[in-house]
Amino acid sequence: MCSTLVGAPGAYVHPMSLLATWTRGEHTDPAGTTHPTYRKGTGPGVVVIHEVPGLTADVIGFAEEVVAAGFTVVLPHLFGRPETGDGPLAIASSLRQVCVSREFTKLATGETAPVAGWLRSLARDLHADLGGPGVGALGMCFTGGFALAMMVDDAVAAPVLCQPSVPFPVGRARAADVNLSPDDLAAVRRRAAAGCEVLGVRYARDPATGTRFETLTRELGDAFLRVELPGRKHAVVTRHRQDEAVTRILDFFHGKLHTDPS
Repeated sequence: MCSTLVGAPGAYVHPMSLLATWTRGEHTDPAGTTHPTYRKGTGPGVVVIHEVPGLTADVIGFAEEVVAAGFTVVLPHLFGRPETGDGPLAIASSLRQVCVSREFTKLATGETAPVAGWLRSLARDLHADLGGPGVGALGMCFTGGFALAMMVDDAVAAPVLCQPSVPFPVGRARAADVNLSPDDLAAVRRRAAAGCEVLGVRYARDPATGTRFETLTRELGDAFLRVELPGRKHAVVTRHRQDEAVTRILDFFHGKLHTDPS
């Protein structure tokens, strides 16, 4: 977490930017994959994974709320450029980037996105640094299922899925798929049966989430905690932020990650 990221694409942060108070770094996993990171806060660790198009003001604003609640937050920078906004051009640019990248799955069923290996490594390092029962992981929209994939590793004790939308819900099978290989799904089932709960948050009529919540209820039973907000909106903690969603997520992190919740 100590690199200055000189010359890294998209790594420059203007002194007056929303990320100016965050510590820039990078993480390299055992396979040699490197991505920039931004870290801030004290307390148990939480990895907040940005949605398309990237580290927007809304994503950073939500991460600041998690910091203020008493957590050390790490923001991986996986695609896009920091603070470029979330307009159509930024979204199109990020989608082009992820569509050509081998780190992300888009339409395949029964597969775990390769970037999950890097994210698990990041979570292990954060847990080793901070200790405690484990770290939290939160993904949203395109990255919503990544927190579930990270749960395969014991370092992740509090996985949160916000409106998971991959694979893109084109057809019944993709709409129900949870973006995990059979082996990873079996590992998630084992951890859930052993007491690791999964929090899922979405708008009840959001078409992007398909029928994944039904799949997770079937696969994980009572270990899958469903929060379904009324309406047809999408981004529960960013563009269409709901206080109820943020409160439930922060309460979940407090309950799972603080050894003394008081």
